[in-house]
Amino acid sequence: MADAGGGVAAAHRAVRIHGVVRPPGDKSISHRVLMLAALAKGKSEFSGLLTGDDVKSSARVLRQLGVKVSTIRDSVVQVSGSRLLAPRSRLNCGNSGTTARLILGMLAGQTFGATLTGDASLRRRPMRRVTEPLKAMGADIKERGDGLPLTIRGGKLRGLNYNSPVASAQVKSAILLAGLTAKVPVTIREPYRSRDHTERLFAHLGLAIHERDGAISYQPSAISIPAFQLSVPGDPSSAAFMVGAAVLADGGELTIENVGVNPTRTGFLVVLERMGAHVERVNLRDEGGEPVADLVVRPGGGLTGTEVAVAEIPTLVDEVPILAVLASRARGKTVFREVGELRVKESNRLELIAANLRGLGVRAEALGNDLHVEGTEKPPRGRVDTASDHRLAMAFAVLGTAAGANVKLSEKKSVAISYPGFFADLKRIRADVPT
Repeated sequence: MADAGGGVAAAHRAVRIHGVVRPPGDKSISHRVLMLAALAKGKSEFSGLLTGDDVKSSARVLRQLGVKVSTIRDSVVQVSGSRLLAPRSRLNCGNSGTTARLILGMLAGQTFGATLTGDASLRRRPMRRVTEPLKAMGADIKERGDGLPLTIRGGKLRGLNYNSPVASAQVKSAILLAGLTAKVPVTIREPYRSRDHTERLFAHLGLAIHERDGAISYQPSAISIPAFQLSVPGDPSSAAFMVGAAVLADGGELTIENVGVNPTRTGFLVVLERMGAHVERVNLRDEGGEPVADLVVRPGGGLTGTEVAVAEIPTLVDEVPILAVLASRARGKTVFREVGELRVKESNRLELIAANLRGLGVRAEALGNDLHVEGTEKPPRGRVDTASDHRLAMAFAVLGTAAGANVKLSEKKSVAISYPGFFADLKRIRADVPT
């Protein structure tokens, strides 16, 4: 339970979970529908869009490029597509890597120049993984090192057949958006399958995209993007924290409504079920080409450690923080293989997860690119440095709901990036019972 100082405590009380919660809109889909609507002809309309800071960064950048985007609130959001215009100032992507990398793809096919920047955290994050394939297509990009700020001038691009060294939906999406805006064919292969929201939206809008032998290909056509309407499903990465809180509870039942269950995003459910968690998917349906369900979570007989294979990581990379804190309450050891990508997220998540767990009395270590966590029954107690990383703040807040825990967070404001109502939801679904 969060206190005014950012602490989470549950001393000497059993914890029961109850009620119904609805996570905020999917962050990945929210970015993508805004960008595709900006390229569409006419007015598009969306409900359920994430209202967090990252999506607001995408909306702000699109407005700088001449696109009309209504205020990002809980109600319906409208986007009037138009020809993109040269910005009058630097494009400020805030803390959002998705905004920066996908906008680079959109700009690669334009005839004007633009400079992208962001906050201190974003300026340290790698951009060359995106700029290299865009340069290979013919975009003129001026960089100073592997990060922001950078300046891109698009123009007449050529097609690309690209073997990506990393499994990254952002790299793949940037290339697809470049192909779309420049009207050139592109093909992308990845070492492992990454999330496929862009491909699903392309198909939903009637664009010529297909997969064959693990390669994603887009073929340009004379078809323009139509204006569209969409109800954005709940973000599985946000839902994962509520699932985690329910798994740690001593009893009860929690329903998490309207969650996207795209198989490229639900690796955390596969791992949790392997560890012994009880999560049922009910009311399965389709929304704009995305599978959606309600999740029913019932605390069970505890968790058992497991090994998370490298091929599973792209389907759960954002959920490693919550899985790691849950692993600290499991029997035995859990190993996450090849999670070096966590070093270049909003923080150095790999080292911070391990260091913060050790500070709470858990045996945890980053060995090379692997993360090792040894479970313990000892209540976690101590201070956590979130490094203003929203997923670290939420993961360790969930760990602080374990019976007997006393976890102090260095800050809580960062959760607004992806789950503005997180602490209110976490408090509402818990019922502490004296033991």
